[in-house]
Amino acid sequence: MNKLYAPWRSDYVTGTAHKEKKDKLKNDCVFCAAFTENNDEKNFILKRFKHCIVMLNLYPYNAGHLLILPIDHKGELHELSTEIRNELMETINLSINALTKVLKPQGFNVGLNLGIAGGGGIPSHLHFHILPRWNGDTNYLATLGEVKVVSSDLFKIYKDLKNEF
Repeated sequence: MNKLYAPWRSDYVTGTAHKEKKDKLKNDCVFCAAFTENNDEKNFILKRFKHCIVMLNLYPYNAGHLLILPIDHKGELHELSTEIRNELMETINLSINALTKVLKPQGFNVGLNLGIAGGGGIPSHLHFHILPRWNGDTNYLATLGEVKVVSSDLFKIYKDLKNEF
């Protein structure tokens, strides 16, 4: 394996370049802002529970890509009570059932990206991803052109899932 010496990337690798992103406050959080607005349709919020919220991802990897989030602005699982963690898991299960009925996917990817190094795009407010999957839902465009086609109407999926929830 060839190695490229790049000391200018030290700040990126050690996290000092990401400190600002990691330490975002609740009032800077796009999720917290959406939760406090009284417009679930505008924010694609499908269901509010006692401790968590189900919403459509505005930048989906696939049709029906959901986010399951605690209402509390927390970036780590250990910061949540057992009750909230349990509700998150039950909500993931309920969401998979709703997606199965409405979109009839052939499988799912369910995951949690913790921290910037773990792939967390908004690491200050943890969130689970539920991605419905179909056989053949990826093709050469993603590999060669770095383009992913999501051939679905976000508003129609929201309406259909909202009815199911």
